[in-house]
Amino acid sequence: MPQAKKKHRSNPEWIKRHVTDPFVKRSVQEGFRSRAAYKLTEIADTDRLLKPGMVVVELGAAPGSWTQVVRKRLAGPDGKPRGRIVALDILPMDPVPDVDFIQGDFRDEEVEAQLAARLGGSAVDVVLSDMAPNLSGVAAADAARSLLVAELAADFAAKHLKPDGVFLVKAFQGSGYSQYVEHLRRTFRSVSTRKPAASRESSAEVYLLARGVRPVQKDPGGDKAGP
Repeated sequence: MPQAKKKHRSNPEWIKRHVTDPFVKRSVQEGFRSRAAYKLTEIADTDRLLKPGMVVVELGAAPGSWTQVVRKRLAGPDGKPRGRIVALDILPMDPVPDVDFIQGDFRDEEVEAQLAARLGGSAVDVVLSDMAPNLSGVAAADAARSLLVAELAADFAAKHLKPDGVFLVKAFQGSGYSQYVEHLRRTFRSVSTRKPAASRESSAEVYLLARGVRPVQKDPGGDKAGP
């Protein structure tokens, strides 16, 4: 699974933007590990995405800001989450209380077996993916890498979600984007686009919210066909 994009922390322009960013300041004050927490927070508020009792799987979870949001949203009156949260990443991640973390590539059989054991046979209500690949600066290559990451996440979600489950994925507008949206529409009953305030206007990133897994169709010969 491609790793998350590394930011150019030695770039003076990046440093200036980072230290003056209101979402960065807010994340420090509120104890979130990154400003990305507010992207999920806004979508969760708008779409009533997370609630106690759910089973949530997060792909590409490190450093854990989305995981912190999920834990908070699933919490009951005592502050303990109701339901189950499993976070996966090929990178290490500092523990988040009450969250099962699996380090490894979610495509690997061993990792999938660990996930199945953690879920204990439960189907998943929500699959989240804020993954992005390491970018090379070559537009065509980067678009292809980003698309591959999103496609892998969609395939995972379709396999593990409940029929009425929800899939939230980061995507980048550009080459292949419209084809990916069409792929989601063939796989899910509804697909909506979200651009939260914490997602910079200059960024090509958007979030796609897909609901309701379409049943897999079978051809007359009995083989599975695409949804």
